[in-house]
Amino acid sequence: MSEARNPWTITGEKPIYDNKWINVTEFDVINPRGGKGIYGKVHFKNIAVGILPLDDAFNTYLVGQYRFPLNAYSWEIPEGGGDKMEIPMDSGKRELLEETGLVAKEWSQILTLHLSNSVSDEVAVIYLARGLEQRSALPEETEELMVKKMPFEEAYQMVKGNEITDAMSVAAILKVRWMLHEGLIKK
Repeated sequence: MSEARNPWTITGEKPIYDNKWINVTEFDVINPRGGKGIYGKVHFKNIAVGILPLDDAFNTYLVGQYRFPLNAYSWEIPEGGGDKMEIPMDSGKRELLEETGLVAKEWSQILTLHLSNSVSDEVAVIYLARGLEQRSALPEETEELMVKKMPFEEAYQMVKGNEITDAMSVAAILKVRWMLHEGLIKK
């Protein structure tokens, strides 16, 4: 079996929903075992961008907000969406400033993720931001945010305790914890 070979056959497709951010398409398919069926796909029109800010004292900043789809409050790294035609790091810089009021001198990409790849094509790029400077936050009208500065280790403990469940945040915090353990981030 070739990794590059697509075992699915599309025999038809029907647009179901479309807005500024996503569209949903239902595909008539023949599955890898030869059976007929349907498959729904959520296409994201933007790229997801996450930023883990880390200051010189190894504090990080989490953003708390009520997430409508979850019907729950969520603590997360600063994150948002960026136009696919824009450089993801530029989107990250904008999101970090909007949500926390922080600007960073040093940026490094630490992860690329496919989020919920069984039903969507959403891609996320996550950055580590260092050399932080505080300015004024500029949240969007759809955001009612609380920003919490805390020791990075506390954020890691929140992941361990299942207090942070956002996939991008969990992945970023675990990756930075690994980078610290491996000496890839200097104390």
